[in-house]
Amino acid sequence: MKKFLLLLSLAILGCNLPIQIVSDLPSATPTATAFAPTQAPIAPIEFGTEKNPLILALAPASHADPDMIAAGEEIAAFIEDRTGYRLVTIAPASETSLVDSLDRGNAHIAVLSPFGYLLARQNDSVTAIMASTRNGELLYGAQFIANRESGFVSFYDSARNENAAEAPTALQQFQDKKPCWSDALSPSGYVAPLGFLNQSGVKTQSGAFLAGQANVVRAVYANDICNFGATYIDARKLPALEASYPDVSERVIVVWRVPNIIPYENISISNALPIEMRRVIQRAFIDLILSSDGKSNLQKVYGLDAIQVADDALYAEFEKYALASGLEFSTLIK
Repeated sequence: MKKFLLLLSLAILGCNLPIQIVSDLPSATPTATAFAPTQAPIAPIEFGTEKNPLILALAPASHADPDMIAAGEEIAAFIEDRTGYRLVTIAPASETSLVDSLDRGNAHIAVLSPFGYLLARQNDSVTAIMASTRNGELLYGAQFIANRESGFVSFYDSARNENAAEAPTALQQFQDKKPCWSDALSPSGYVAPLGFLNQSGVKTQSGAFLAGQANVVRAVYANDICNFGATYIDARKLPALEASYPDVSERVIVVWRVPNIIPYENISISNALPIEMRRVIQRAFIDLILSSDGKSNLQKVYGLDAIQVADDALYAEFEKYALASGLEFSTLIK
């Protein structure tokens, strides 16, 4: 009642004092609206400029040869002229460091071995644009060989140049036998054949590494080191072997052949670059190999005699059996 009279008195008197009416309901707490300054969108990185040049990696070498460096500079200058992009070159000490540089954005264009490429693809850091060819072929195969007197059955039809059975049937006879391998980094003399054995469920004894495909043929010919071996097609026909062992192709038989799934080196480009830029650079490499100086420089720097347009699909089958080998790609490069 007193509160009512007080309010009424103030109203009648037209009191100018501020009035706060107390309510039993909770009052809303006013919130301040924050006004952040407008930020300009971050512009995408522009590659191939003077401030941000493309990086062309030369072939890995612990000590870069001056002639190779000079040839690499000529390749970079050619691509610059054809594309308008600014290029610089680097000389990685190893393929391991090169793959790492591609992953970190410290290299954009490089020639990679098959295993270096697969390792880089695991990081999704590169795309293949060109592939090396030999005798006009992008891919090559391998073969399992044995001494004719060893008792192994051949599932390769030489007249038709084709296998007469699938890998699991042909390779099962190598269960618990000892292989001869070329070397631990060889796609045809170790990794791909091992992948086919594993994929077929065939477990062998520990193999002997003989430092060369010709040595594998010699060992199988002698039939005193291992039960079977693996080489590229057809290592038996190496001139030095045929000169020393005129009957080598008769005494050493092909048991089964790995299809042409093994690639040579390729030219890869960083996935950080826009697709259109990759296509322009690919076109520049096509022009490069068609010029006599360009072809000579590719041979000096990378050992490439011929290249063709390629893409990642070319390596699918090889990757399947390289993975089946159970070997880490990082251990297959230097």
